[in-house]
Amino acid sequence: MTVVSRIARSRTVAALASPHGVDHYLSRVNPMWAAHEVRARVVDVRRETDTPGAPVATLTLQPTATWRGHRAGQYVQVGLDLPGSARRMTRCFSISSPASGAGEEITLTVRSHADGQVSKRLVDAEPGQLLHLSQAQGDFTLPVSPATPGIDPLLFITGGSGITPAMSMVRTLLRDGYDGRAGRPVTFLHHARSEADQIYADELAGIAAEDNDVTVHLRHGARFSELELRRLVPRFRDTDTWACGPAGMIDLVRAAYGDSPRLRLELFKPPSTSVGTAEGDLTFAGSDRQVANSGGSILEQAEQLGLTPEFGCRMGICFTCTTRKAEGTVRNVLSGAESSLPDEDIQICVSAPVGDCVVDL
Repeated sequence: MTVVSRIARSRTVAALASPHGVDHYLSRVNPMWAAHEVRARVVDVRRETDTPGAPVATLTLQPTATWRGHRAGQYVQVGLDLPGSARRMTRCFSISSPASGAGEEITLTVRSHADGQVSKRLVDAEPGQLLHLSQAQGDFTLPVSPATPGIDPLLFITGGSGITPAMSMVRTLLRDGYDGRAGRPVTFLHHARSEADQIYADELAGIAAEDNDVTVHLRHGARFSELELRRLVPRFRDTDTWACGPAGMIDLVRAAYGDSPRLRLELFKPPSTSVGTAEGDLTFAGSDRQVANSGGSILEQAEQLGLTPEFGCRMGICFTCTTRKAEGTVRNVLSGAESSLPDEDIQICVSAPVGDCVVDL
């Protein structure tokens, strides 16, 4: 860590920058300077498919030095500022590149969705564009490496863009010198709607052709079938399996495996801001406005009322939206923790009122 980094992360500087945090001011000088939060610059955008209405692209990102790296199979929250709007949209995407270290480049492979404000803009992103990232998250990871290969086979079952975390795992194994003959043979079963929709087609063909004990099965237009799986991997219920894909496919996989403890599933669930039955009133003391508590985050409810509080990541990372709560109880929508302390600083993007609440906005 450089001297400048140590100073930027010191308690003294944090106190001077309160309540917004030092990153709020560093970003004004250089968007790629950060002491705590993670940003990333788009280095390259490469089309994987050009399916009408749903193209897929791989983005190469250079994160700030605050990026701590990721384990193969993890995902990241991506924040994107919408043009002409004060809103920042965040979505989760699996990291498709091999496991990374601190500050190293990563890739995201994104499918554009017709109604996806974030995915459409990412697929059409230009080099140089700035994104906001969380640190890597998720436990859908491979607990082995070439150094600790184990003896049991591995199975990946994926569908559509659910291939990305599995590719991260396979790429990591092959990059790090994996050889299935000396450890765990790998079976990769992927379902795509058509050959034109197949992501990583050339790379998968290359992997299949290599003498590496990685067997690749691509299925185009066919649904997942337990009978086929039984033919390909007779003891699949006793095989360490990672499955990721559309909900319908995952339901079929879950049914096929029953109560087998060897199955691991990846399901993205956005943080819920619901606190059950929303009660009480949310009062914005600084603007003398009040609204019936809807159960959403304080930031969302303020914006719905027409207020424009300052914010940054909208993910509870950067502290730009930190505001004083005068009274009442709030719940952190990420952790579920509640706090009723008076006159405390809260992050309004991840805090939802529980009953009556007064904030200084």
